[in-house]
Amino acid sequence: MYDDNPTISHLNTPLEESKQGQVFFKEELVEDDSKKKFYIESYGCAMNFSDSEIVASILSEVGYGPTKFIEKSDLILVNTCSIRDKAEQRVRKRLRVFDKIKKQRPGMLVGVLGCMAERLKTKFLEEEKLVDMVVGPDAYRDLPKLIANAEEGEKGVNVFLSREETYAEISPLRLNSNGITALISIMRGCDNMCSFCVVPYTRGRERSRNLFSIIAEATDLVAKGYKEVTLLGQNVDSYKWENPESKEVTSFANLLEAVALVSPELRIRFSTSHPKDITDEVLHTIAKYENICNYIHLPIQSGNSRVLKLMNRTYDQAWYKERVESIYRIIPDCAISSDMIAGFCTETEEEHQETVDMVYWAKYSMSYMFYYSERPGTLASRKYEDDIPYDVKKRRLQEIVDAQQEVALQHNIKDIGKTFKILIEGTSKKSEDDFKGRNSQNKVTIFPKKEGVKPGDYVMVKVREVTSATLKGDMVL
Repeated sequence: MYDDNPTISHLNTPLEESKQGQVFFKEELVEDDSKKKFYIESYGCAMNFSDSEIVASILSEVGYGPTKFIEKSDLILVNTCSIRDKAEQRVRKRLRVFDKIKKQRPGMLVGVLGCMAERLKTKFLEEEKLVDMVVGPDAYRDLPKLIANAEEGEKGVNVFLSREETYAEISPLRLNSNGITALISIMRGCDNMCSFCVVPYTRGRERSRNLFSIIAEATDLVAKGYKEVTLLGQNVDSYKWENPESKEVTSFANLLEAVALVSPELRIRFSTSHPKDITDEVLHTIAKYENICNYIHLPIQSGNSRVLKLMNRTYDQAWYKERVESIYRIIPDCAISSDMIAGFCTETEEEHQETVDMVYWAKYSMSYMFYYSERPGTLASRKYEDDIPYDVKKRRLQEIVDAQQEVALQHNIKDIGKTFKILIEGTSKKSEDDFKGRNSQNKVTIFPKKEGVKPGDYVMVKVREVTSATLKGDMVL
């Protein structure tokens, strides 16, 4: 279950995925004491973590270095999420903690970045009075000027949403990297006006990044020894870039193939797909290349067509089922995960049950599951009453969670006795004697270490036992 409590991350450590799919960090960072220090916390989706790496790169150009010690920092930045109210409340609590530290460290600056900054804008300065700058997702290039102004006592806001900004030529400073896996942003913004979602309002309109800059970034990562990249976008399937010289248009399927051809040793993942846009061309491209992982995150949100219409998802249950059937037909061993919202406005018990039934029908390997949280400014907040009682939302959510755990366990039981190619990402959290990695289907796999084998290696692992979240096995020759 991926609940309303977002996981905090510090930019100075390598990215991992827990069994719930939440992102968190660990590992040490070598600090440069000759530079001013910045400390950054990121909340929410993978795009925020990717953005934090862009911010780190911009700060490095003006003499700042990262620190893991908040008390040593000259600049504290919080990269925020607005997808749930609890995410925003957690940020407010952190800002009050930072304010106490700031009072003990004259000259320290505090800034709010990202979606929450975009949504609340000057309210942070006027009402909270806990921050020195507020910077939206498209204004990170302006950080050096805002910092300089703040050092002179002038608080600043830049929440301008751009129709062009993709940060294409900025090389992310991968302070959070384990040297094995990395994030590559391929597009920004979203044109899908789902009625429950704030993203179009906080990240602006959809625009795709230059193909050549994406390939260059992937090529550079391979040269540095990376073994896996995740292509990021709010809706990757709608990626479309037109070469200004040749006028040739690159689709997401074309992009996937181009990145796959960078190196056969480079694994490619992507997130997130939209059911209305994912094409058979994309599916055939995945099937064609061994290094494109057989895993698709395909959010359903609700299993009921009437609720999907209220959500403005632009597909119905039949469309979604056809796409799932196509995935399993073209990529038979593909794993599919999903997002689901319990208790959306006016949802009946029967309609809720259709979402539970979808879990069993689609055989999701895992899911991110939430109860509906009304967000100010969205279409749903303006048009529909949030009329499902809290206890009903929680109960419905638990029923979805229970179904998903049952399905995930059965999904994993079918893997017992099978052998998978695993990319070793590091040491298991629970035992120093075990490695952990993931297979092509994005399943976390734990297995005993062997001499001469190290993180970054591909190994074959035979599964001997499972839980609903993890495969456990042994390396085989």
